[in-house]
Amino acid sequence: MIAPADDKQPLRVVADADGPDAYALRDYLTRSEVPFLSIVVPPGSASAAGVDLVGRALPLVILSDGAILEDPTPEQVAAALGWVNPPSRSTYDLIIHGAGPAGLSAAVYAASEGLSVAVVERDAVGGQAGFSSLIENYLGFPGGISGAELAERARRQAVSFGADLVLMRHGVDRTFTDHDVRARLADGSEIHAHAALCATGVQWRRLDLARAHDLEGAGVYYGAGTSEASACIGLRVYVVGGANSAGQAAMNLAAHAAHVTVLVRGPSLSATMSAYLLNRLAVQPNVTILVNTRVVAVDGDDHLREITLDQAGATTRVPATHLFVCIGGAPNTEWAQTTDVRLDRRGFVLTGIDLSPGDLDRWPLERAPHYLETSVPGVFAAGDVRANSVKRVASAVGEGAMAVTLIHRYLAEVAPL
Repeated sequence: MIAPADDKQPLRVVADADGPDAYALRDYLTRSEVPFLSIVVPPGSASAAGVDLVGRALPLVILSDGAILEDPTPEQVAAALGWVNPPSRSTYDLIIHGAGPAGLSAAVYAASEGLSVAVVERDAVGGQAGFSSLIENYLGFPGGISGAELAERARRQAVSFGADLVLMRHGVDRTFTDHDVRARLADGSEIHAHAALCATGVQWRRLDLARAHDLEGAGVYYGAGTSEASACIGLRVYVVGGANSAGQAAMNLAAHAAHVTVLVRGPSLSATMSAYLLNRLAVQPNVTILVNTRVVAVDGDDHLREITLDQAGATTRVPATHLFVCIGGAPNTEWAQTTDVRLDRRGFVLTGIDLSPGDLDRWPLERAPHYLETSVPGVFAAGDVRANSVKRVASAVGEGAMAVTLIHRYLAEVAPL
């Protein structure tokens, strides 16, 4: 989000291994649009980048002003960059949970229309879209735009209108009663609002395989691997998935890796991937698409070394050091378990006409829920977290804007503006 000044060195990440801690930092910085240099040194190195490494806990993050963070978390890096700040007020018109495309869109429209807005985000701005190396079918960007850049532009726009971004924070408790939304954050602070928008999106589904968790960030990566593409020069890498996210990952990786193999569980890609991506993959000389293929095992020491493929019942073990997994998302709705917000059987938030009479057994108003309103009056949902939403960036942006119009109607009912 903040580029180093021209007269300072870029931020540097120094690590002695390609492990999960270093990956978490690279991934966070990449999705936050922070330029940085990644420096991998042999274990036991005495110095790197002009810094003495003896006795220091790696990875190191060397800030542009020379300050050194030892083995930091992404939150600690964000704090050092000045991004982690408390809410500027205790009460808002609207609390938005999630700073992906839907949440940022809602923040822009709500703040520009005079509402006081807090956007609470527990990770990098951009949500799942921030993992996209290049979005080519988003209106107005004929040359494409990375998800991280799109999110950063939206963040700046929301802030310029006065939205309050509460970053690297997450709600540990939420209550929605009597038109009062309360969000207690992990740092102990609490904020109130008259309405809430759930735009918490989805998270990548994980491989349900032995060793997959152990190797996450050390050869097994979830998402397009934007931060790792430059480390794949000359390598043979694998991408799991058959939707647009997998296609974008494969094209991005193909610009660096010697060869990219796309592993597709189904018989073809035509039903799950946009035609423009499918056509590009088909003519990319260093990309191979294997259909009816699943990864059934991953193995390695402290890093991925091998995967096992099942192709129509026949298993094959192949060497592999980089496996990028893009197999859809599970909704971020664990927060709903202690509320009256109803979910569908897959865990997505039900809104509007998708709510059944049984879902509305505690609905207190004479009117029916608005289109994007949940089973709790004044609590709305938009984007990928919403049941039956169209999982596209443009759709999420549109729902965020639409939600603000409906929130205005709700606020006029309970507290005329």
